[in-house]
Amino acid sequence: MHNYFPKCLRLSILLMFTATLAGAQNTSSVPLEQILNLTSQRVSDFLDQFSNVKCVEQVTQAKLKPNGKVELEEQSSFDYLAILTNAGGELSLDESRLPVKQATADRKKDISMLLSNGFGTLFLVFHPYYAGSFEFTDAGSETVEGHNARKVHFAHTRNTRSIAALALRGREYPLELSGNAWLDPETGNILRMEAGIGSTLEDVGMKTLQASVRFAPIAFSKDQLVYWFPSEAVVEVETPKQHWRNSHRFTSYKQFSVSTEEHVAAK
Repeated sequence: MHNYFPKCLRLSILLMFTATLAGAQNTSSVPLEQILNLTSQRVSDFLDQFSNVKCVEQVTQAKLKPNGKVELEEQSSFDYLAILTNAGGELSLDESRLPVKQATADRKKDISMLLSNGFGTLFLVFHPYYAGSFEFTDAGSETVEGHNARKVHFAHTRNTRSIAALALRGREYPLELSGNAWLDPETGNILRMEAGIGSTLEDVGMKTLQASVRFAPIAFSKDQLVYWFPSEAVVEVETPKQHWRNSHRFTSYKQFSVSTEEHVAAK
């Protein structure tokens, strides 16, 4: 049998974080359309603020044995910054990862690892740029980490714009993600998301892909809005021969600003 994957498999998804304003109105019976509109607007509005935030990203890459036990594990951390803009209706991303701690591993074992990035921003399915590519259905009400939440199922529509792709042998394969999101019906906050793919990529050797993201409120000061950012993203991928699980933890969020000045040199 052929090994379908190169030394490193890379999964990418557009990167951004989300911020929302906490609300106080009890609206547990809010129509789904109203919740989706609120969430979409929050994500869209946040694009203007996103470049003012940086964080520390801690990544754990694990290669699993057939019995599910860890065969090899690598850990690394980065100073992370992403600048996301929306010019002329087109999303553009510039991403910066400065290594704080480089991953170390026993390369003599010749074990391939999974490279994943951007899965903390799975909620881009609710952005107006992508929302038209998904079908949303109401899956009822649940309690998530002490919050009343509306569970919303989403499914990608084939041959439409995708937020994620598999990079393999110099090609990119769009991922048709489906899953569930738990939304605060009062504010549109995204509390948690889970997503995966079906059998759409079995012809290139991917059996399963599952991703989960948790979000947490971040308050930079008592006088500012409460922002909701990803706190953890877990990605698990399995092929006929290999199995990986990557964990991304996002901590130490900080605001910063960059100012520039232009000077005309005297002749």
